[in-house]
This record gives sequence, structure tokens and C-alpha cells, in this order.
Amino acid sequence: MVVKPDWLRVKAPQWERVGNIKGILRDLALNTVCEEASCPNIGECFNAGTATFLIMGPACTRACPYCDIDFEKKPQALDPTEPQRLAEAVRRMKLNHVVITSVNRDDLPDGGASVFVLCLRAVREVSPETTIEVLIPDMCGNWQALETILNAKPEVLNHNTETIRRLYPRTRPQGDYDRTLELLKKARKLAPGVYTKSGIMVGLGETDEEVREVMRDLREVDCDILTVGQYLQPSPKHLPLVDFVRPEQFEAWKEFGESLGFLQVVASPLTRSSYHAEQVRGLMERYPRQEG
Repeated sequence: MVVKPDWLRVKAPQWERVGNIKGILRDLALNTVCEEASCPNIGECFNAGTATFLIMGPACTRACPYCDIDFEKKPQALDPTEPQRLAEAVRRMKLNHVVITSVNRDDLPDGGASVFVLCLRAVREVSPETTIEVLIPDMCGNWQALETILNAKPEVLNHNTETIRRLYPRTRPQGDYDRTLELLKKARKLAPGVYTKSGIMVGLGETDEEVREVMRDLREVDCDILTVGQYLQPSPKHLPLVDFVRPEQFEAWKEFGESLGFLQVVASPLTRSSYHAEQVRGLMERYPRQEG
């Protein structure tokens, strides 16, 4: 058994603030990846008044062995009121930046692209100053669906690489490393004004050079923002943890990524895809992107 090190301890949250956010989510019947995927930063993010909304239900059509999101239940029918309820949560929480993600919905012809668009439009209507980040699945390589989402003009298009090429068959058996890179490459071509983002988790047996290879691959497709965080095994039935990566290694990856030209690299044991995602607003001021 691998013992959790001291550097993975999180601060106790202010439960009153957490309760307020949970109350809004329950009142509007919304799901968050913070809760569904057992994110260790839930207290910090809820205390800050932020959340990553999980649309199209909590049940996923894929069974990635590292993920704590439910894949055993049947995916729910789409709820036409969800975009408006999400927008209302953004309004009540007074969010400057919102992250909208989803489970994989391979059962839908467009992978759920149209729902992302409806959510984007609903948020824009009630909170036009809020910047929006969409964290999307690979859409099974449906590039028309990708274009549909990009045409709704999110500020950030995030799609996680998750792991190194060698570990894809074991970690993402229904995914494809090259398809992930192609999605990010297509996004840059289709929407030059949108910031692209990806993330990986470590501690699954990858080497330092393999992580650097992923980083180089992401820069080859002009990815702007990278997150690197420690994998934490949700339960004994999930993919086994191999090791805990020391904080100084994360710092070395951050420095290497910055040398490659990423606009931002967030790398630490507790980093997750949407951790401190609101910092993109500062990036937009320093590194404005042109529409093309």
C-alpha cells in the first residue's frame, strides 16, 4: 500500500460557504464534477464560490478505470431545462468564470455538442461578462460536433489528454491519444480566437521523459494551457496508484512547459483540470488571441 504523503493534505473548508454552494446546486438540481468525481479541492473551490458543472447527467457511457464518475447506470434523457438552471446557478453564485463539462454521451449523435451550445447561450444571456470554459469529451472524432461547440464562442476549449501514450490502452481503453491531439489541433484551426487547454494526471507509472513527450506533443498542436496533477485512486476497484510524485518534480515540469511556450502551466499534486481556471481571465488580457 502506498502511503499518502504530507504534501497531499488539503485545508479544511469553511463549511458554511460550502453549504451555501451545495444548497444552490441542490435547489437547481445540478451536478458538479467536484462531487461526482470526488475532487480533493471541492472545499477550496466551493469556499471560493466556484464549481465545475457536469451537464447531461451523472452517468457516463464509458468506463475509464481511473474515473469515479458512474458508468453502471443508464444515461439519462436530456433535460431541456438544464441550460437555464445552470445559468441561474452562475447568476446566483456571481461567477466571473465558469467551467462546463459533461460525461461522455456516446449514445447521442452529436456527443452532446448541442447541449453545450444551449448552456453557453443561456449563461451569456444572464451573465454576459462571465467567461466560459468548456471541458469536452473527444466526441468520438465527430469534428462537426466540435465545430458546433466552437461556433458558440467559449473563451476556453479544454480537452484532457489524461495520460501518456503508452498507458492509453489501460487508462483510456475507449479513447485514443492521437484523436485527442487531433481534436486540439482542429480546435485551433477552426477557432483561432479560442484558448485551448489540456491536462494530464501522473502517478500511474509514467517516466519523466514520457510526460515531457506529452507536453511537446501538445505544443505541436499549439495548446495554450496545461494542467498536471497527481492521480488519486478513488477506490480499490479503480486503476491502482503506482507512486506519489514529489512537488519538486511538478515544479520541474512547470518550468519545462513554460520553456516550450505554454501560456500557462499549472502543475502541483492537487492540480485538477479546472483548478484555478478563473486565472485565464488574466491570460486573456496579457495574451489576446485574434479570431483569425
